[in-house]
Amino acid sequence: MKLETPIQENILHDFTHWGLRASIGVIFIVHSLKKFDPSWQEWLINIGIPPELQLPIALAELIGGIFLIVGIFTRISSSIFAIILLGAIFHIRWENGFLISQGGWEWDLVMLAAVLSIIVIGPGRFSIAQLVKKIPGFLK
Repeated sequence: MKLETPIQENILHDFTHWGLRASIGVIFIVHSLKKFDPSWQEWLINIGIPPELQLPIALAELIGGIFLIVGIFTRISSSIFAIILLGAIFHIRWENGFLISQGGWEWDLVMLAAVLSIIVIGPGRFSIAQLVKKIPGFLK
């Protein structure tokens, strides 16, 4: 008895997977922009995170978001985003409870589920990674 259901490969699934990657990428890009502001360092200090992490976090979100949209290093970017989201859930928002209306972590949980699905599925066929695979002799 086979327990696995393969992901169907058709244009609708490919487009939907790219849409998931692109929307998560855009969200992280937009959120990264405020993290380049020097005043964000003060907020990091207030929540107990070293201010030296401002630039690495901002760059990880900006570059990782771009990578998700175009479809390269998607599993690596999503893994970094999963770590960032787990930090947001447990270090920043946990005490506020579940509801986002109370500053909770429900939205971060949805984002975590999305990046975990990208880790499992990979870049998909609408990606630079897929195009590179089709180039004969590339990276061999």
